[in-house]
Amino acid sequence: MDHHVVVEKLCACARRKQMPQIKTLDDKENAMRIARAWAQEMNESFCGQHSFTAVEVDDNYVISVGEGSY
Repeated sequence: MDHHVVVEKLCACARRKQMPQIKTLDDKENAMRIARAWAQEMNESFCGQHSFTAVEVDDNYVISVGEGSY
Protein backbone atom coordinates (compact mmCIF):
# COMPACT_ATOMS: atom_id res chain seq x y z
CA MET A 1 0.00 0.00 0.00
CA ASP A 2 1.31 3.44 -0.90
CA HIS A 3 1.58 6.25 1.61
CA HIS A 4 1.97 9.85 0.54
CA VAL A 5 3.69 12.88 2.02
CA VAL A 6 1.92 15.94 0.62
CA VAL A 7 2.95 19.56 1.08
CA GLU A 8 -0.37 21.38 1.43
CA LYS A 9 0.86 24.53 -0.31
CA LEU A 10 4.22 25.21 -1.89
CA CYS A 11 5.32 28.62 -0.65
CA ALA A 12 7.92 30.69 -2.51
CA CYS A 13 10.77 29.17 -0.46
CA ALA A 14 9.65 25.62 -1.33
CA ARG A 15 9.38 26.50 -5.01
CA ARG A 16 12.84 28.12 -4.93
CA LYS A 17 14.32 24.92 -3.47
CA GLN A 18 12.38 22.88 -6.07
CA MET A 19 10.79 20.82 -3.32
CA PRO A 20 8.39 18.14 -4.57
CA GLN A 21 4.78 18.58 -3.49
CA ILE A 22 4.10 14.84 -3.20
CA LYS A 23 6.38 11.95 -2.27
CA THR A 24 5.07 8.39 -2.38
CA LEU A 25 6.48 5.67 -0.14
CA ASP A 26 5.51 2.05 0.43
CA ASP A 27 5.99 2.13 4.22
CA LYS A 28 3.89 4.23 6.60
CA GLU A 29 6.69 4.67 9.15
CA ASN A 30 9.05 5.98 6.49
CA ALA A 31 6.35 8.36 5.27
CA MET A 32 5.94 9.67 8.83
CA ARG A 33 9.71 10.16 9.21
CA ILE A 34 9.99 11.95 5.87
CA ALA A 35 7.02 14.22 6.66
CA ARG A 36 8.44 15.20 10.06
CA ALA A 37 11.91 15.75 8.60
CA TRP A 38 10.53 17.92 5.78
CA ALA A 39 8.44 20.00 8.19
CA GLN A 40 11.45 20.49 10.49
CA GLU A 41 13.73 21.43 7.59
CA MET A 42 11.16 23.88 6.25
CA ASN A 43 10.74 25.49 9.68
CA GLU A 44 14.49 25.79 10.21
CA SER A 45 15.69 26.84 6.76
CA PHE A 46 12.86 28.80 5.15
CA CYS A 47 12.26 32.54 5.59
CA GLY A 48 9.99 32.28 8.64
CA GLN A 49 6.80 33.74 7.14
CA HIS A 50 5.08 30.36 7.57
CA SER A 51 5.16 27.49 10.02
CA PHE A 52 4.95 23.86 8.91
CA THR A 53 3.47 20.87 10.72
CA ALA A 54 3.19 17.23 9.67
CA VAL A 55 -0.35 15.94 10.23
CA GLU A 56 -1.57 12.39 9.67
CA VAL A 57 -4.60 12.15 7.38
CA ASP A 58 -5.82 8.58 6.90
CA ASP A 59 -2.69 6.64 5.89
CA ASN A 60 -0.92 9.71 4.52
CA TYR A 61 0.88 12.75 5.94
CA VAL A 62 0.11 16.33 5.04
CA ILE A 63 2.54 19.12 5.78
CA SER A 64 0.21 21.94 6.70
CA VAL A 65 1.17 25.57 6.27
CA GLY A 66 0.39 28.19 8.91
CA GLU A 67 1.13 31.87 9.17
CA GLY A 68 4.18 33.06 11.11
CA SER A 69 7.26 31.24 12.28
CA TYR A 70 7.05 28.17 14.48
